[in-house]
Amino acid sequence: MDDESGNGAYGGNGTVRLEPWSEEDFWLLRAMNAPELMEHLGGPETEEQLAARQLRYERLSADPDRAGCMFRIVLLPEEKAAGAIGFWEHVEDPGTPSTPDAAGTPSTPDTPGTPGTSVYETGWTVLPGFQGRGVATAATLAVVERARAEGRFPHLHAYPSTENAPSNAVCRKAGFTLLTEREFEYPPGLRMRCNDWRLALTPPGLTPPGS
Repeated sequence: MDDESGNGAYGGNGTVRLEPWSEEDFWLLRAMNAPELMEHLGGPETEEQLAARQLRYERLSADPDRAGCMFRIVLLPEEKAAGAIGFWEHVEDPGTPSTPDAAGTPSTPDTPGTPGTSVYETGWTVLPGFQGRGVATAATLAVVERARAEGRFPHLHAYPSTENAPSNAVCRKAGFTLLTEREFEYPPGLRMRCNDWRLALTPPGLTPPGS
């Protein structure tokens, strides 16, 4: 779930600045591969897997035709790299049955779980020395602004593990609505139980620009 444009720095809430991921950020990717940070994501990746992820992040951030971007989180005013966050297109797996909501109603094209539906997904990692300072929430709010400005899809989703209390708290503080629990295969071969949080990027009845 913590997988995957724009040019220049983005996000001006006074707490963090988001800068598009570059080839110079591989050290940060390595730092985020620590066991305690990968606990809810299947454990640390190999050097080969990290190199492949680095390339995906660079390509996502450099291609203006792709939905989304990966960012380095820069803490202000210290100007220190505190972690990473991004948003990208997530297409619902056609092989996964639609998930009923809390009332037992099957998913619709406006909700996750509908095979073939494209949504924005976001995910983040904050280094241990910067946790507990509101960095993840500030970065998530900045990503919400960016996804809203890009305007390809009407909703932004986050899928933290049901056991990841801090990330679920970030979703709540950033204004996401908890829809349901879902099961994903991530990484390949490992089933994980996640909470599906959603935030509306466009007012009801409106469609994203260019749709």
